Amino acid sequence: MATLDDRVVLITGAARGIGAATARRLAADGARLALADLDKAGVEKLAAELKGLAIQADVTRAVDIARMVEETQRRFGRIDVLFNNAGVIRVQPILDVTEAEWDRVLAVNLRAVFFVLQAVARAMKAQSPMAGSELRGKLIQTASIAGYRGGNHLTTPYSASKAGVISLTRSAAQAFAGDRITSNCVCPGAVDTAMWEQLDQELAALHNLPPKEAWKRRIAGIPLGRPEKADDVAGVVAFLAGPDSDYMTGQAIKIDGGLVMGD
Repeated sequence: MATLDDRVVLITGAARGIGAATARRLAADGARLALADLDKAGVEKLAAELKGLAIQADVTRAVDIARMVEETQRRFGRIDVLFNNAGVIRVQPILDVTEAEWDRVLAVNLRAVFFVLQAVARAMKAQSPMAGSELRGKLIQTASIAGYRGGNHLTTPYSASKAGVISLTRSAAQAFAGDRITSNCVCPGAVDTAMWEQLDQELAALHNLPPKEAWKRRIAGIPLGRPEKADDVAGVVAFLAGPDSDYMTGQAIKIDGGLVMGD
């Protein structure tokens, strides 16, 4: 695998979970990192560890998105790769979902993903190609196998938002191919992160289950026989960020241990 020496990568939702694991992997591969998160203390701690730029940002706010892009450009001069990763989830039966909760999930998981992508794509269009590449930049989104499977009425807004991310990824691939900007997304499955700890607690409360029982049931059917780790996703993001994936665009890559096979 080629390394990411000196590629500038902006990561949203960087302070924990998949974002933090990916930041560590890309830093090890030589990337220069701009790390953005609503959690100021968390993102500053990670940036200090990896010698990156810490940006406190609420990706649902246009002013924060603009500042995030500007600070990255001011520090590094360009943005080669965007890992558009920030997201939220909530367990609720479909008949209990309120307008406010629908709007909250879609605001972070889809609306913000679009406007972050839009702002970074504008910056990429105006810059020269990356060193040693014909491409000006790479857009990488975090979707989910929920965007394919749907069907889980307990996370309806989340599933809808992730299906939207897959569609948005493909639209961006078509829109920016002529500008030599690629767009792909990763679709994780059941990842052992703080988000799944939250899900386990909410499912336990809803179904009167003991702690970790919902998690055990979720991972029982994984064909590869183990739960997914954030590092499993980070490795694929590293591939998408690097030169070996330069001829890939418009793809939604499932990283789920075989939970969803086929289209």
